[in-house]
Amino acid sequence: MTLGFTVWLTGLSGSGKSTIAGHLAMSIRAAGLPVVILDGDEIRSGLSSDLGFSRPDRDTQVRRVGWICDLLTRNGVVAIAALVSPYEASRAEVRAAIGRCLMVFVEAPIATLKARDTKGLYREADAGRLTDLTGLGDPYEPPAEPDVHCVSDGRETAESCADRILERLRAVGYLADTSVDDERPSSGAGYSPDEEGEVRARLTELGYIE
Repeated sequence: MTLGFTVWLTGLSGSGKSTIAGHLAMSIRAAGLPVVILDGDEIRSGLSSDLGFSRPDRDTQVRRVGWICDLLTRNGVVAIAALVSPYEASRAEVRAAIGRCLMVFVEAPIATLKARDTKGLYREADAGRLTDLTGLGDPYEPPAEPDVHCVSDGRETAESCADRILERLRAVGYLADTSVDDERPSSGAGYSPDEEGEVRARLTELGYIE
């Protein structure tokens, strides 16, 4: 079976994960590969609308996205996940389950994020109206050993970050060889066969898998 791979972008809100994901997706699509971007905000408004921002809920969000990435990867699709995913343990868990997964840390200083603040979250946090913003009210654990470390404080553009990720993907063979037989069992992630079937059917309807 032809395999895809996952690129997992983690970092604080406003660090540029979604912008980098967009540039990366364009380049990978240009190479003729199917790509799905899983954006944290979009997932929360749909699949994870039942979740809050406690640590267990944040971990559940990561596991749900990780399960979808695993499913896409095993079916020849490139998954690009762009979400805060603040805790090292849950990131390591989904990375191990997916297997063909590149971890990218998108870093920006808090001062830069506050100046950028496109969603107004940091203003809300400073005003005391938002108490659980990751990096201020809630902790963020940077990846101990990311495959790629991007610093989006003006020294590096989103395009150059995407280019470095592409270089790393080629170096590890994900772009050069995606035809390795998948011998890993499905991680399952707590989903029943019926639920997995529903997700597969929806992804097939959207044209992401066959």
